[in-house]
Amino acid sequence: MTAMLRRRSDRGSTTLETVILWPAVFLLIFGIVHAGLWFHARNVALSAAREGARAASLDDGSGGAARAADLLAATTDGTVMRVGDIREFSDADTVTVTVTGSSTTLIPGWRVDVSQSATAPIRRWSSP
Repeated sequence: MTAMLRRRSDRGSTTLETVILWPAVFLLIFGIVHAGLWFHARNVALSAAREGARAASLDDGSGGAARAADLLAATTDGTVMRVGDIREFSDADTVTVTVTGSSTTLIPGWRVDVSQSATAPIRRWSSP
C-alpha cells in the first residue's frame, strides 16, 4: 500500500524536473556561445588595432586607422562585429589606434560593446 501511495505522489516529478532543468541548460549553452562570440570579436578588434598601430609607427604616425579599417574589411564581413569607430592618436613618440564596435549577439536588441587599443613607438629613420 505504501508503494502505491509513493508512486502516485511521484507522478509528474520528471516533467517538473524537465521544465526547471532544460531552460537552465539552454541558458548555460547560449551563455557559453555568446561569451565565445564576444571574445572572438574582442580579438578581431585587438588585431586590427595592433596592425593599425604597427603600420602607423612605420609611416611617421599616420595611416593607422585606414590600415585597421582595411584589415577589418578583409577579415570580417560584419558577422563577427559591427565596427563603430576607429580612432588614431599620435604624439611626438607614440601612436595609438583604438577600434570600437559591438559584438554579434544571440539575443536581438542586446548590444555588447567591444573596444581595444594598441600603442606603438613611432620609428624614425635617420641616415648616419
